[in-house]
Amino acid sequence: MDKETFKSKLKEAGFNKRTFSEYLGVKYQSVNSWGNNGRGIPYWVESWLHLYIENKKCKQIKNVLKDSGVCNYG
Repeated sequence: MDKETFKSKLKEAGFNKRTFSEYLGVKYQSVNSWGNNGRGIPYWVESWLHLYIENKKCKQIKNVLKDSGVCNYG
């Protein structure tokens, strides 16, 4: 994952670098340095963000269905 994709995925997930670091319990300085000065972005970040975004979408769909009365589950 390159730096621009990282920024884009953070935004899509509703995070900035500070809120992402707080959510994960990782030092902000670490997250802020990812993608800078030859420092790579950890391999797990791309899949983590992808799953987070997909889960967020599923929750939104679930809420729409629940609110419409189509599905009645928790």
